[in-house]
Amino acid sequence: MRVSYQWLSEYVDLNGVSAEELAETITRSGIEVDGVESLNQGVENVVVGFVKACSQHPDADKLRVCIVDAGTGEDLQIVCGASNVAAGQKVPVALVGSKLPGDVKIKRAKLRGVESQGMICSAKELGLNTKLLPKEIQEGILVLPEETEVGRNILEVLSLDDQVLELDLTPNRSDCLSMIGTAYEVAAVLNRSVKLPAADQGLAVGGTKAADHVKVTVEAAECYHYAARLIESVNIGPSPLWMQNRLMAAGIRPINNVVDVTNFVML
Repeated sequence: MRVSYQWLSEYVDLNGVSAEELAETITRSGIEVDGVESLNQGVENVVVGFVKACSQHPDADKLRVCIVDAGTGEDLQIVCGASNVAAGQKVPVALVGSKLPGDVKIKRAKLRGVESQGMICSAKELGLNTKLLPKEIQEGILVLPEETEVGRNILEVLSLDDQVLELDLTPNRSDCLSMIGTAYEVAAVLNRSVKLPAADQGLAVGGTKAADHVKVTVEAAECYHYAARLIESVNIGPSPLWMQNRLMAAGIRPINNVVDVTNFVML
């Protein structure tokens, strides 16, 4: 079971307890933690940028010259070789002096005679697990949602400032095969309370009754409650980035909003 430290902290107060200390505490209580994985593989000083303009490089067919607002107070000129870069995009921008996984340091450079003041990054260059990303995101630069704030640290945007605990669960501890189940275990060993999410958070009250469309019959005696809710007018599309981040931390590939919210609730 892969347990996101940030996600877990929403259910249990982990103030004063680092991910490593929590792993040691859980292991001593009876559940072995195989390791703690940092999702940040070496990213420093990478922010969200807005591509204001994109034009063809004068001396290279496969290069583009981009004018980027990275929230620094002045526009940056960045030469990019990705075929999917375009004006109007929100993208990860490695500023001059930043670092990327593999100890790559970003410096001012000239590419075919044109100055480049940084680098527009792909998911792979940020150290993301590309096996969990759709093919169209694996190739080229990583395009962020339109509402992403310019200048914001990419570690926060992609939840790369998170750590994941790998729980090695035995068959008798299936109670920890969920985030809330793990939260109860952690709360017990830390002598703290569990904060459960509100069941109706974000859902409108009223409208069409589910009972008018769906009938539920409970035949299993051990099932004391089963609830159904009808949700109408759903448009299939990408799920919110925060939800995609949490699914990927758990080792699950995001698909779309309906599939993702189903996996999220089951986790």
